[in-house]
Amino acid sequence: MIEINQLQKRFGSKLAVDITQYKIAKGEMLGLVGNNGAGKTTLFRLILDLLKADRGHVTLNDIAVEKSEEWKAFTGAFIDDGFLIDYLTPEEYFYFIGKMYGLKKEEVDQRLQPFERFMHGEVLGQKKYIRNFSMGNKQKIGIISAMLHHPELLILDEPFNFLDPSSQSIIKHLLKRYNEEHHATVIISSHNLNHTVDVCSRIALLENGVILRDLKNVDGSAEKELEAYFNLRVEEEIAAEEEDLEANGSDE
Repeated sequence: MIEINQLQKRFGSKLAVDITQYKIAKGEMLGLVGNNGAGKTTLFRLILDLLKADRGHVTLNDIAVEKSEEWKAFTGAFIDDGFLIDYLTPEEYFYFIGKMYGLKKEEVDQRLQPFERFMHGEVLGQKKYIRNFSMGNKQKIGIISAMLHHPELLILDEPFNFLDPSSQSIIKHLLKRYNEEHHATVIISSHNLNHTVDVCSRIALLENGVILRDLKNVDGSAEKELEAYFNLRVEEEIAAEEEDLEANGSDE
């Protein structure tokens, strides 16, 4: 489904993404985890051809993303609210997305039904533009719009952000069911390890643009290893700060 080869992206002197080779099979649910600045969003933007790579390439179903737009027909994504057309109402936006993929209004209405609990009566029928919604409801609109045309590949960057606990629980259930019913490839990034291991059967740990670990996650088995890694990083950072303080104290 996805093949990454010799992929690099720099921002000035910083190497934001540096992945020699990585494959994601059709039907996998992959969770991408890492600290802020690890390169998660940059990697998603490279996969979606929103950024030009300095080196290497990404293929989706053997289609090089930078050479053809055919992959867009089977891909759905939501990275941030910049993906939304905020001067439309949610209904207008959903119908617009549906029209792009050849869906009639009736089909769009039908496909919105499984998301009724997720929308919680706060999205449809509000008679206001997307720009006037809360960040949580904008997040819901973006996630739903990415799934509306039943894509083979679904990419969501921090889908649990801004959502209340009930909505987080519902979207986890919806993503699992979507993966099972459509045999779709689903990739999410998240700072929340609990949510990620609940949803994904494979976890990629990204740091400084490099995939350090590629873990199978059976019944949450990856959580302990990930927690141990991040706890160790925190301990190392604290130790480094204490050393700096001691060094500065001795200089004075």
